Amino acid sequence: MVPPDVFRDQPVLTGRKVRLEPLDARTGEHFVEPVLNMDPDVRRLTGTHRRFTREELLRWAATRPDHHDRADWVIFGEDGAPVGECALTDLDPDNASVGYRIALHGMSVTGRGYGTEATDLVLEYAFTVAGLHRVALEVFAFNTNAQKSYARSGFVREGVWRGFLRWDGEWHDAVLMSILAEEYAELRAARNR
Repeated sequence: MVPPDVFRDQPVLTGRKVRLEPLDARTGEHFVEPVLNMDPDVRRLTGTHRRFTREELLRWAATRPDHHDRADWVIFGEDGAPVGECALTDLDPDNASVGYRIALHGMSVTGRGYGTEATDLVLEYAFTVAGLHRVALEVFAFNTNAQKSYARSGFVREGVWRGFLRWDGEWHDAVLMSILAEEYAELRAARNR
């Protein structure tokens, strides 16, 4: 069990290629434009059907610091430009479990290791600071690059939700993946050898 407000003091997370800053009114400015003008490929990869208004997004970003049952970050690349966003969501404090979500702003920033490093930073925080037991995600079956990236970060495939996403008139499966605290500890120890 973890406290229901485990994400109250959400930190900045810094790696070699990326810096993750908590999403709030200030960093939300870097979040809004990419969502409003979402790359069609990113829209498909994330299964985002809904269109948002600027006001909705700014209001939502500004309220993130008030929600201690989730952690949202804007991802900045090595040059300081925003490249995406990620979040730990749907906290189940009794079972120390959360969901994970990440989206890069465009196909031009994929394949550079930003997503993998952001994921690694979030997992380090989730398991060593927040004390979580399980982090899970779903990724569409056609997004094989993301599945490989998640596997590099230690996620294990655990199942499939069949016919989960309808896109352009076709049904697509979602692959379920997760990583447990003990698996993360083993991966971290192996990397530090």
